[in-house]
Amino acid sequence: MNIHKNARLTPSGRERIVRQVESGQAPKAVAEAAGVCPRTVRKWMDRYRREGLAGLQDRSSRPRRLHRPTAAAIVEQVERLRRQRYPGKQIAAELAISPATVSRILRRLGLNKLSALEPAEPVRRYEREHPGELIHIDIKKLGRIDGVGHRITGDRRGQSNRRARGEGLGWEFVHVCIDDASRVAFVQVMPDEKQQSATAFLKAAVAYYEGLGVKVARVMTDNGSCYKSFAFRDTCGELGLRHIRTRSYRPQTNGKAERFIQTALREWAYAKAYTHSDGRTAELPIWLHRYNWHRPHGSLKARTPISRLGLTEDNLLRLHS
Repeated sequence: MNIHKNARLTPSGRERIVRQVESGQAPKAVAEAAGVCPRTVRKWMDRYRREGLAGLQDRSSRPRRLHRPTAAAIVEQVERLRRQRYPGKQIAAELAISPATVSRILRRLGLNKLSALEPAEPVRRYEREHPGELIHIDIKKLGRIDGVGHRITGDRRGQSNRRARGEGLGWEFVHVCIDDASRVAFVQVMPDEKQQSATAFLKAAVAYYEGLGVKVARVMTDNGSCYKSFAFRDTCGELGLRHIRTRSYRPQTNGKAERFIQTALREWAYAKAYTHSDGRTAELPIWLHRYNWHRPHGSLKARTPISRLGLTEDNLLRLHS
């Protein structure tokens, strides 16, 4: 129950004044003690006598019947126009009624948002059966730093002036790769997002998974220029990989990489007050090892990503360092 912030009486307070009056106290004295007027005391006493304790509960202030309710035919026309994607003010102009009336009708019908006319597309989750069947690759751009950043201090003063003077530190590019079946990840910080960096990262990622005994068959990327380049295409051919690109404006297709980037930002890039980009980069292998080998993964029923590779005890001891 949402009690008004200035309310003097709650249902329990109303019951208390009723009991006081029934015990023989004068309504005026009870009213003064409760900080209300005698008329309020009499109102709750009357309701109590008619309905008992149920009469002391809050009631809606909406009238039982409306003086001039909107005709059902008008409501039907409002709904019909709304389903034709008409905005509220246009519906009001078409039907010569108040925009406020249209708004109330649409809210009552559950059509006050146009998104209600197009139910959300159901989430289609997928997961490859075997490690290496598909890896997801993406890039996240991070600003270089030479001091504790505004995300920690909250102080943005001087940032724009520094960039305007050409003294900005520039960017570094975090290339990420995650295996669809196991969620084992590989990350490198590269100087740019051009085709040379993208192809070098792809080769390093494939070599990393091969070191874990995983043969990569497919790679999924977005439609960035580095991934559409001939160099990236040729590298996929050399490595025997089938290259899959996501549909335009559908980042959720590469959602595992997108979600991993959010985790990396939260648990690595913005997790500490780094004083320099080099320190942040040096921390990356430590965090990545913890992510792959020790961190319980929500989509794996709290198991670690490395547990899905089916490594033997000897291999675990050899690879875990």
